[in-house]
Amino acid sequence: MAEEMKNLCAMIPVDLHAKVRAQQEASGKNLGQYMTWLITQFYETEQGGKNMIDLSINKVGLEHNIQKAKENHIIIPTIAQMQNPDLIPEKIKAKLSTTGLWDVDPVNLFRISWHNEAKESGGLFQAVPNYVEIPTKLSGVPCRIVAMSGKWFPTGCHKVGASFGCLAPRLVTGQFDATYHHAVWPSTGNYCRGGAFNSKLLACESVAILPQDMSRERFDWLKSIAGQIIATPGCESNVKEIFDKTWELKKDPTMMIFNQFAEMGNPLWHYNVTGYALADLFEAIKKPGQNFAGACFTSGSAGTMSAGDLLKERYPHLKLAVGEALQCPTILDNGFGGHRIEGIGDKHIPWIHNVKNTDMAIAIDDEDSQRLLRLFNTPEGKQYMKDELGMSDEEIEKMSWLGISGIANVLCCIKMAKYYELTENDVVATVLTDSAVMYGSRIEELNQQHGAYNAHEAALDHAVHMLGLKTDSMLELTYTERKRVHNLKYYTWVEQQGMDVEDLNAQWYDTKNTWDAVHAQAKELDQLICEFNEATGLLKAL
Repeated sequence: MAEEMKNLCAMIPVDLHAKVRAQQEASGKNLGQYMTWLITQFYETEQGGKNMIDLSINKVGLEHNIQKAKENHIIIPTIAQMQNPDLIPEKIKAKLSTTGLWDVDPVNLFRISWHNEAKESGGLFQAVPNYVEIPTKLSGVPCRIVAMSGKWFPTGCHKVGASFGCLAPRLVTGQFDATYHHAVWPSTGNYCRGGAFNSKLLACESVAILPQDMSRERFDWLKSIAGQIIATPGCESNVKEIFDKTWELKKDPTMMIFNQFAEMGNPLWHYNVTGYALADLFEAIKKPGQNFAGACFTSGSAGTMSAGDLLKERYPHLKLAVGEALQCPTILDNGFGGHRIEGIGDKHIPWIHNVKNTDMAIAIDDEDSQRLLRLFNTPEGKQYMKDELGMSDEEIEKMSWLGISGIANVLCCIKMAKYYELTENDVVATVLTDSAVMYGSRIEELNQQHGAYNAHEAALDHAVHMLGLKTDSMLELTYTERKRVHNLKYYTWVEQQGMDVEDLNAQWYDTKNTWDAVHAQAKELDQLICEFNEATGLLKAL
């Protein structure tokens, strides 16, 4: 029986009509077919609230993307290659050996991995991911705290991986047409940097959205990469203002939104790449009898929390904690105020956060992260760590691998260690999203605000803001508490962003067909990437 049809028409602006008509003609569809496809894409892909990645093929867009990849010599890496760089072809490695880490070269897509060598140029890969181990004399707790470093990704931040996980599925399916669409990256800072960079490498136009109060370095760098930069009102905690801007941009059919807070490509990437890398790290550094006791991640988009999903499967006794800013305690106290931990956002629970798998919430005072940023990155602070703590030059240098959110992550680990009374037989892990590279202006501001730094202030900062951490502003999440936090998604995502309450409930009651299913889509995505690369013929031509 044929599907019942009904006509739909509307008057639209002339310039928008021209854009739609041009894209319709390029698609090979008649006007009715194209409008049906466009409306379906809007409601099902953008608004549908699906808990899985849509991997359906748009043949016309796919053909355009394949042709553009040919013209720009773009080969797309698989998730498996990011997980295990040994799978990368030798000829691509040879090109990487002469390419800078931040160079705008498509070959740098193959450096979206935790296994990069710690080199600014020409680096290849290593078995053990780069990491910082926080000395006990610095942390004040006996357990081992290890933090995997995002500094050695292109852009100096692992968010380039999360943005790849969001863009790649739509690119290799043709849902995103690189000849027509602009990739819009709403962010509190690093995600839009990664998205703009990936867009450039993949020959796509990009729009970066971030709060106006983010660091000067972020904006300066984006000017050379992003097609357009939009600064929204407020700071890290003003996520709604970012969402409001995306709704405005959605009116233009050429704008495709890659909302990291809701895109399932984000947790897919972190589960399959970050999670595996953290497991690799633990297995490489563990000593006899040591236990992988915990993992802590502050929540921006909550993508990194899905790495915890993999770790809890591998290490069932591991405790998984989510961190937030004390000045905007959404999980602990319903969310209000603003904070200065750049890279995390509050006043909402991200759609992609698997709250049911989260054991603890930990709030970090943003003053602690700011003060320690200065301790780790000034001559006076470094001298204190050398003279008073006996840290080696290598240990001191690696403290610059901690950006503001990375410091907050480490502080979460310390608070977890104190709460559970962890010992030298325990390991707690986290990630360092970026490094101090993006925060030089913040250190200058701190010096202006508090005056010149000295050894006494360094000792005071260490004592108060690290050694002095207590187990306050923490919550061990019971079943009831987890469900309460999960239900907070309703207000942002169902009421404001048009998601479906049935999909929200499925996240809680149907793990197998939501979170587990998304994680497993990496294999299907890799198959599509392989088919895309085969269609371009570029791999064969190496």
